[in-house]
Amino acid sequence: MSSISSSPRSVEEIFKDYSARRTGIVRALTHDVDEFYNLCDPEKENLCLYGHPNETWEVNLPAEEVPPELPEPALGINFARDGMNRRDWLSLVAVHSDCWLLSVAFFFGTRLNQSERKRLFSMINDLPTAFEVVAERKQHVKEKPSADSGSKSRGSTKKSTEGQAKSTPKLADESYPEEEEHGETLCGSCGGNYSADEFWIGCDICERWYHGKCVKITPAKAESIKQYKCPSCSLKRSRQ
Repeated sequence: MSSISSSPRSVEEIFKDYSARRTGIVRALTHDVDEFYNLCDPEKENLCLYGHPNETWEVNLPAEEVPPELPEPALGINFARDGMNRRDWLSLVAVHSDCWLLSVAFFFGTRLNQSERKRLFSMINDLPTAFEVVAERKQHVKEKPSADSGSKSRGSTKKSTEGQAKSTPKLADESYPEEEEHGETLCGSCGGNYSADEFWIGCDICERWYHGKCVKITPAKAESIKQYKCPSCSLKRSRQ
């Protein structure tokens, strides 16, 4: 572990460190997921997932120093492994890893001024979180678009209660040939333009589209929704 004297100091250095550690974490939870899963044996002691500045990851016991040189990741991630659905457990580890990555970045950034901290957070916020990457990967595996699913450029197909194909939201790194047709689609909440790098969800009642963040729906939450009703349609139904 690097000493405080050799720690990254500038906004760019701290962001580079954050990005590299995040790359290691994401690799553990996606590309190397089987190896990571096997290392998190519930029979072992309290284990942590570390991301390192050289873009590698490691499952290991926590630091023995008190207080540690750096903030420590969530302790005991292995204990819940066999008591949860595998994908849910990976999402939980991803959430805790995102918290750890931010804590390390702002630990290094404690001497930054207000504008520098704001710039650092803006740079970090431009990257998907580990949780967002894991949640999107879960949906890619579960719902692969079929050849006839292009009726709406942002969705794969699922059956509605009438038996007709309805579209579910497309995730950030999926793309379809019809995507350009939706360049002028506006969010029904904020009025913003459609962008392929943002998560959107379509209302199954009025067929308007919304930024997931505007209606507080995440990709993971969307998986469990059989028929989505936007806030306006939900309000109308409650008044009837």
